[in-house]
Amino acid sequence: METKLIKKVVYAGTIELKTGLHIGGTNAALNIGGPDKFVVRNPINNIPYIPGSSLKGKMRALVEIANGETNNGKPTNNPKHKAGALFGISGDSNDSHPSRLIVRDAELLVDDPNVDFSHTDLPYTESKTEVSIDRITAKANPRTFERVPAGAKFKLNMVLNIFEEEDEVALKNTLKQAIKLLEDDYLGGHGSRGYGQVAIVLDNEDGEERLINEYYGKV
Repeated sequence: METKLIKKVVYAGTIELKTGLHIGGTNAALNIGGPDKFVVRNPINNIPYIPGSSLKGKMRALVEIANGETNNGKPTNNPKHKAGALFGISGDSNDSHPSRLIVRDAELLVDDPNVDFSHTDLPYTESKTEVSIDRITAKANPRTFERVPAGAKFKLNMVLNIFEEEDEVALKNTLKQAIKLLEDDYLGGHGSRGYGQVAIVLDNEDGEERLINEYYGKV
């Protein structure tokens, strides 16, 4: 049973790409001569974005690995562990509880004066061709990936919910750990081949606190 929500802590900032980013989208609009694998885009304005689910899932996995909260590669889903406390425990057990962290979809900052998208192969993205070699036949198999290029920035927005009797400091520290781990890992696919290195800059490292009275008035 949930206790009373006492505050929300809003984290805003930017995600800057140090290397090209590929988070896969649909290939329904595949064109002859175009990439084999497309990035995810907003279908209304055709602008790439980072799904909140991709960002949150990666951070959770890194926290679990860093703190030994896995069993044979699978998450333990223990609410007393750092990952469980921050990211929630799913299921119908008595230990289940919702995630304390909301991660919004990150929008590409197309109007950043320091980033010029006018020379990209596709709208806001580049095409990167790679060649895999069959080790038996030595036959080359070229394939092309669409990537958001290095230097692009995305708008980051996350909300941390704090309930009564919870360890606020521990939750915030786990989130900080997740961010630092992500910067030394990768986001999206093909990270072992150089994709997805990011730098995260928060406007305020401790977030902006909004007490519950600011939403409902004093009681």
